[in-house]
Amino acid sequence: MNLISKRVDNITDMKPHQRVSAPPCPKSVKIELTARCNFACAFCASANKLRKKGDMDWGFYSKTLLPQLRAAGVEEVGMFFLGESFLLDWLPEAIAEAKRQGFPYVFLTTNGAAATPEKIERCMAAGLDSLKFSLNYANKEQFESVARVNGKLFDRMIENIKEAHRIRQANGYDCGLYASYIAYDGEQGDKMAKIIAELSPYLDEVYALPLYSQAALTGAEEEKRGWTVRAGNPGRAANMRQPIPCWSIFTEGRVTYDGHLTACCFDHDGRFHMGDLNKEPFTQAWHSEEFQKLRAAHLAGELIGTPCEKCVAYN
Repeated sequence: MNLISKRVDNITDMKPHQRVSAPPCPKSVKIELTARCNFACAFCASANKLRKKGDMDWGFYSKTLLPQLRAAGVEEVGMFFLGESFLLDWLPEAIAEAKRQGFPYVFLTTNGAAATPEKIERCMAAGLDSLKFSLNYANKEQFESVARVNGKLFDRMIENIKEAHRIRQANGYDCGLYASYIAYDGEQGDKMAKIIAELSPYLDEVYALPLYSQAALTGAEEEKRGWTVRAGNPGRAANMRQPIPCWSIFTEGRVTYDGHLTACCFDHDGRFHMGDLNKEPFTQAWHSEEFQKLRAAHLAGELIGTPCEKCVAYN
C-alpha cells in the first residue's frame, strides 16, 4: 500500500515544468461536496462564517464537474475541501460516481465525528481508496477548547477510527487508513504523542502538519496559546516547502461547493476565486488570465497587492 506521505509530497513538490504561469492541469483536485462543518475549530476560519455555505448540486457534480476533470487529465479526486463531507447523505454515491467515471484514486479527509461505521462501510464499498482522519486534539479537554463542540464527539471520533480499521479488515476493502495531526509546540506536542501511540495500530500511516495561518485569517489565538503559526501552506511538517512560490496554485486544484475554482487551500472568503465552472470549463479556468497573473507574481516573488500578500508574509 502506498504511503500517503509520498502522495502529499508529490503534490507539494513543484516540478520544473509546473513552475510557469500556465502549468499543465493538475493531476489532483479536491471537490467541496459540502461547505458545512460540525466543528468550530479555533485554528480554522470556517467557524468565522465568512461566506455562504451549502452543498454541491448533484447534477453539476456528476454531469459537469467530473467529466470536465477527466477531460483535463485529472487522476485523483478528493471528496472534500473546507467542509465535513460525512455530513452529506450522498457521499457514498459521490464516491461511486467518481469511480464509475474512471478516476483511479478517490480520497477523503474527515474530522471523524460524523464518520459513523455505517457511513464508512458504505464509502469503502463504493470504492474509496483513502480515508484520512484529522487528529488535531490531544484529549477531550483540549478538544472542547479548540474544536469548541461537545466533548462527547471526541470519544466518538476515536471510536470511529478504530471501527474504520475493523470494517476494512473484516470485509477486505482496499482503502488506506491514515491520520494527520498538527505538530503543536512544547507541552502540547508531548501530549499529542500519547494519542498518536494509541491510534497508530489502527492506521497505515500518521504524519504531522504545521499550524497554518489560513491565508492570515487565523493565528492570533494560537499564538496566545504559545504555538508557532506558519505562513502559506508548507505541506508536511517533516518536509516543508517555502511559502513563495506557493505550490498549491501550481500543482493542485480545488473546487468550491458552488462551482468556483479557487487558488487557495484556505479560501474561506472567496477572494481567491479564479473561475466559475458553471460558466467555463476547468481547463479554461485553470489557465485564466487572473490565475496566470497570480502565478507570475509568485514566481517573481512580488506579491504585494495580490490576494496572497498577507498569507505568505504572516509574521
